[in-house]
Amino acid sequence: MKIVLFGLTVTSSWGNGHATTYRSLLRALAARGHRIDFIEKDVEWYRSNGDLPQPDFCTVHRYESWPVDAPRLLEIARNADVVVIGSYFPDAIAAAEALFAQDSAPVLFYDIDTPITLAALQAEGPEGKAAGRTEYLDASLIPHFAAYLSFTGGPALTLLEDTFGARRAIAFFCSVDPALYRRTPVQPRFACDLSYLGTYAADRQPKLMQWLNAPAALLPERRFQVAGPLYPADTGWAPNVVHTPHVSPPDHPAFYSSSRFTLNLTRADMIAAGYSPSVRLFEASACGTAILSDDWPGLDTFLTPGEEILIVESAEQVAGLLRDLPEADRVRLGEHARDRILAEHTSAERALQFERIVSAL
Repeated sequence: MKIVLFGLTVTSSWGNGHATTYRSLLRALAARGHRIDFIEKDVEWYRSNGDLPQPDFCTVHRYESWPVDAPRLLEIARNADVVVIGSYFPDAIAAAEALFAQDSAPVLFYDIDTPITLAALQAEGPEGKAAGRTEYLDASLIPHFAAYLSFTGGPALTLLEDTFGARRAIAFFCSVDPALYRRTPVQPRFACDLSYLGTYAADRQPKLMQWLNAPAALLPERRFQVAGPLYPADTGWAPNVVHTPHVSPPDHPAFYSSSRFTLNLTRADMIAAGYSPSVRLFEASACGTAILSDDWPGLDTFLTPGEEILIVESAEQVAGLLRDLPEADRVRLGEHARDRILAEHTSAERALQFERIVSAL
């Protein structure tokens, strides 16, 4: 197939989780012989922080202005077998309208941010009515997509079909490439008792401070590490917490493999929606790292609490696990998570699912 994807970015993983999600899926699709064109806006932020400017699994087309460049980009899509528009693509609404008018290939919407999308679509507008629109999706367009691929499963799929008129809302979770994410030797620069990898988010920060920073204060002899951009300069990290502004994807396996435990934290909208596993959850599992996590509906459909992941509720509980959990139990926890995720959520499996979806259109 020729697949054309309009997405936020595949060339830069700085400050976003889209790039690694796209890379995993598209690399697996390319390995199965599909040709992929990826269209992204030429944004200075991503251009200056590009860590994969020329992927070998797809052809990247950058553009500066949709009104100016639309004819060229729509021509790329004209002879495609399937076209995908991703959430947070800057000109997603204009692109969808133009592609529907062009009527040359099935158009799918790939929502890597479903809970955030639904919250915005249902938010109250200035006249007391649902806004029905985000910066990248208008509710009126949803019935026109051949399928709505959702980062979130569970009740969100019913909402998309029954309330917003999606023809087919399909759980299409992120995935992990086991050739890239696997256990590696410990690297001293990343070695720690507990780590967290993620961009700063205001609604996650209280839990990060409670379940990583506070345990660090309780265990001053242990080492802790946070990796990710946009954290305020005045964040009151404990003295034994190391903050690294960015760890590039090729170093993620070493980062996780060098952590005795890693922390999985979920944004408020995703907890409310449930069934929204982050790509970091899959990547850490593939590296065999023991995971401590907040709780949310549907978590047990991906990893079994107590056997493959541990749910935490307090700083004292986290500190106790770091200090007292037998090493054999910690290692076993990581191994069980790795076995589960590699059996169900690899990029190869997700590529096969994508093929099945397209063939059923």
